[in-house]
Amino acid sequence: MYPDESRAPEPSGAVVPSGDTVSSGDVGPPGDPAPDELWARLPDPLRGRLAEIAAAAVGAMPAAEVPQPLRRFARFTPAKRARLAGPVLCAQLQDSAPFRTAVLAWWSEHRPGELETGADDRLNAAAAALLTGHPSAARLVAAAERHGELGELRAERDEALSRVDKLTVEMERLRGELTEARDQVRAAAQHRDAEYQQLRRRVSEQGGRLRIATDTCAELENTVAQLRSGVDGRLDEALAERDRERERADREHRRAERAAREVAAARQGAREARQGDEVRLGLLLDTLGGAVNGLRRELSLGGGGGPRPADTVAGAHGGGSGGTPVDDLAALDAMLGLPALHLLVDGYNVSKTGYPDLPLADQRTRLAGQLAALGSRTGVEVTVVFDGAAVVAAPLRGTRGVRVLFSEPGVLADDVVRDLVAAEPRGRPLLVATSDREVVTSVRRRGAHTVPSAVLLQRLHG
Repeated sequence: MYPDESRAPEPSGAVVPSGDTVSSGDVGPPGDPAPDELWARLPDPLRGRLAEIAAAAVGAMPAAEVPQPLRRFARFTPAKRARLAGPVLCAQLQDSAPFRTAVLAWWSEHRPGELETGADDRLNAAAAALLTGHPSAARLVAAAERHGELGELRAERDEALSRVDKLTVEMERLRGELTEARDQVRAAAQHRDAEYQQLRRRVSEQGGRLRIATDTCAELENTVAQLRSGVDGRLDEALAERDRERERADREHRRAERAAREVAAARQGAREARQGDEVRLGLLLDTLGGAVNGLRRELSLGGGGGPRPADTVAGAHGGGSGGTPVDDLAALDAMLGLPALHLLVDGYNVSKTGYPDLPLADQRTRLAGQLAALGSRTGVEVTVVFDGAAVVAAPLRGTRGVRVLFSEPGVLADDVVRDLVAAEPRGRPLLVATSDREVVTSVRRRGAHTVPSAVLLQRLHG
């Protein structure tokens, strides 16, 4: 693996150790490790330096001379190449004698003198010895490793001294705080002693007053005992009468509270009943008004041969309870004129029919905007349902008056449409826009009418 004078000639200008820079003591002892073992246990700083040396040379090599594993890194900058391909560069330096020769030749030509086994930089000296296979490689590698360890120890020492300085400053600060706290405690103790003496004087004064008050109280108790002997009977009667009057007053108070609660409950009940009657009356008037307006629209549609609203709602299957198909624009316009109509739209079924070339997000935005315009013209309630799997839906613009729903993960939009139809009360006209045969069949069974996607798109575009 390693070049020697008998196997690989030195390139022109390559750096080789000279007799002036390498002394006899540089030759390793007989117990030096084998080259493979020496390369296997190189310290990390030396590996990094070898990677930098090889990375600088690879950028100037012809593409044919760059080893196959390094060609994908050849276009990188030297620093980036050394960082990303460091292990590969070191492996090629160890295994490929031509590559080592080419690297040494480049450094001898472009940066002569930087790679010498006797250089002051221990990493460069060790790298040069390894690349040239010099006998002093083991000693120089060990010296570089010791130098790295010494640098780490110095860094650790400097860091420890810095921590000691910080701890010394912190200790001085704490000492100052301790002194200040002691002064505060001493002042507080003096203040407490002064207050204690003052309180003792007050207690002494209060003790004299208490003795006088105790003597006076004893005299008063004797007087009261003498008075009680004559008035105990009348006092007992007065107390009994007072208790009776209190009980009567409590009973009257409780009866008054019950009466007040009953009156309040009666007023509340009357108020709620009146409000309920007003709400029911309002709903009845709205229903009657909607029915009258719907009949007026239906009657204004044209001749006696056309479909009537009752015919549309009842179905077209000879008295069946299912919904009917709406297959043309005239029937769709008639259905949109019904009062309280709810239009349910199978979103992607309609949008993919009308504008399949647009992305799904643009399809949703365009369809919702057109439905909003239709709802504003006709006054119908509009709900559009899209499949929500793997969709992060942003708020759609221009959809005021349109309810836009997305199915939950694992749920089809078709099932949501069926659930919406089932949730509506019986008798309300429902129109489902879809071309899905299964959806059409299921919603018709529940009384909803259906319109193909193409017919709805004609009305939206018109």
